[in-house]
Amino acid sequence: MTAQSTTTRRPSAQLAQIAAEGARLLADAPAEEVAAWAAATFPGTLAVACSMADAVVPHLLSRHAPGVDVIFLDTGYHFAETLGARAQVELDLPVRVLDVRPTLTVAEQDLAHGPRLYARDPAQCCRIRKVEPLRAALAGYEAWASGLRRAESPARAGTPVVAFDERHGLVKINPLAAWSSDDVASYAARHSVPVNLLLSEGYPSIGCAPCTRPVAPGEDPRSGRWAGSAKTECGIHG
Repeated sequence: MTAQSTTTRRPSAQLAQIAAEGARLLADAPAEEVAAWAAATFPGTLAVACSMADAVVPHLLSRHAPGVDVIFLDTGYHFAETLGARAQVELDLPVRVLDVRPTLTVAEQDLAHGPRLYARDPAQCCRIRKVEPLRAALAGYEAWASGLRRAESPARAGTPVVAFDERHGLVKINPLAAWSSDDVASYAARHSVPVNLLLSEGYPSIGCAPCTRPVAPGEDPRSGRWAGSAKTECGIHG
């Protein structure tokens, strides 16, 4: 899956310069201003990655870039509620949802690597089902937006609003970097944004069903991801 536009993608060196300027201009800017800048700077070459925990970032970007591509990594292991949220996003928002799937189906992965790879080697499972598909999907875009927030975990505390993504060779935009969970919930309620039903059932962070559990009150919001292992990130964000 690549960008809709036929515009030639600018060289990585030029995108890195644009990222540096964006980081300088937008370090303390509100999310709406960041979204407006992204839409104006990358017309037709901007994508939004969305895990379908909520659709705040797709909603925010679509207000400035109607029809923006929304990349959904369909791992084959999602909760029914996550797939329901994905369907609602496609129905309610002026976006183009792109289902990005791994090269291997779950059955093919089981044959190649053995069943329950997610339990034995979650890093490899995430690489096959998330990291590599996203890398392929981003080819051709100049920028991508995510819902990363500094308050989510210590590992994300330094999340910039705009940066050059060395791994993918394009600009990465995190318009909600400075937001709290309450800010996200308030925006979603105010704009009737689709949200995953699991958010109200003790799942503040939602990944693949086999690797995600509910979180008790007072626990780290991401402690339900890969519970029982040292893994805290899928690898998409570094």
